[in-house]
Amino acid sequence: MKHGIPWQSPTGGATAPDTGDAGGLFPLLPEELRQPTGRCRFRGDRRHTEMAEAQFGAGQPAPRVQNEGGRLRLGRVFLAAGVRLWAHRGGVLTIGDGTVLDAGVELIAWAGVTIGRDCYLGWDVLIMDTDLHGSQGRPVLNKPVVIGDAVRIGARAMVLKGVTIGDGAVVHPGSIVTRDVPAGAEVGPPPTTIKTLPVCRDGTAHPRRDPP
Repeated sequence: MKHGIPWQSPTGGATAPDTGDAGGLFPLLPEELRQPTGRCRFRGDRRHTEMAEAQFGAGQPAPRVQNEGGRLRLGRVFLAAGVRLWAHRGGVLTIGDGTVLDAGVELIAWAGVTIGRDCYLGWDVLIMDTDLHGSQGRPVLNKPVVIGDAVRIGARAMVLKGVTIGDGAVVHPGSIVTRDVPAGAEVGPPPTTIKTLPVCRDGTAHPRRDPP
């Protein structure tokens, strides 16, 4: 639907409560996201989805929440436009109070993804606990992801299966996290490899020669 559909509880409730001051409830919320509360698009199992306190940012596309036989437990969290949450069969996705998911964040839980309180995930962050498909005939490999409290994850960072990030850690934009991160530590993006091309006598770059 063009404007999304409101969240409804199993007893027929309406959308998440409109506090009128998202910034007051979410001190980590950037100024540009402090807009009137929007709505989300929901699909799947409502019986095992808890999100009555969640708030949704205005704008398109509306946040999308999908529960395909897993469990979703959202505290008092903020989901900006374009956020996608997906709990697959048997997966558990839990997000603590005060956490902000900026535009385009995607969380995929096939085993378990747990995010603590007062975290901030920048735009287009991807967190997934699965490879989504096996390779060479082997089964899909799923390992839970655990993120502690007050963690900051920068734009377009990726956190992959089996990772635990400790309280207060900082993951800088563009990082790819494949190993555990201790509490209070910082993670930077992969370094760029820069190669110097041979230079001809006239000062021009030597034509590239690929190996045979």
